Amino acid sequence: MAEFLDVLRTEKKYQVSPAVAGQIAARLSYIMPFDKNCRNARPYVVNSLYFDSLYNRDYREKESGVEFRKKIRLRVYGEGDTIKLEWKRKQGAKQRKQSLLLSKADAESMIKGDYRCLMKYEGELPRLFYTMMEEEVYRPKCMIRYQRLAFTIPTNDIRLTLDSQISSQEGQFNLFQKSIPFYPVTTPGETTLEVKYNHFLLDYIRTALSPFELTESASSKYTASRYFGLGGTIS
Repeated sequence: MAEFLDVLRTEKKYQVSPAVAGQIAARLSYIMPFDKNCRNARPYVVNSLYFDSLYNRDYREKESGVEFRKKIRLRVYGEGDTIKLEWKRKQGAKQRKQSLLLSKADAESMIKGDYRCLMKYEGELPRLFYTMMEEEVYRPKCMIRYQRLAFTIPTNDIRLTLDSQISSQEGQFNLFQKSIPFYPVTTPGETTLEVKYNHFLLDYIRTALSPFELTESASSKYTASRYFGLGGTIS
């Protein structure tokens, strides 16, 4: 039986300096447990391989500010024990993320552009993935790597993350190869704070964040990471 995850929640992003990120992490560590991947209270590595259509529809819809848009990615957390194929869709003010847990062999097949492995998984979601990725000619477009420090509690599925050292690779797509070189896509030290929750954020977490002047951002790791592959240059 295939294992699926389906999450619909509010997600807010903020760009913060290294100093502010450190202060936020210190405050949250007193009131929220670390994510299970944060071994010894340390950040873990997230590797994501993003797919896009033949004409880069997902990238262009994000850049154009289309309200209802999507991203498709393979994601490996921490030491690589968990591999997810994720379909993330913006639906108004909320984000819906549907995930399918894959074997390493099937993930490697998808990296090569062969999606037939999805048909052996039971349920509607694998078939939706297969149909969409075949009909719109989805192929790997970029790989993104960053360090994540995460805090989580089950109430309202609240999750706060601090992502730093965000880097990209647009030429090699082996998600499981550790020696691939990446280039940075953010300024040194810049950190992205993501606040995610269902229904509402608990008051004591809001209070912990209240001393900081946080301005919501529409930044996207994916669009920043496609810059060079779509003709961008360093000024």
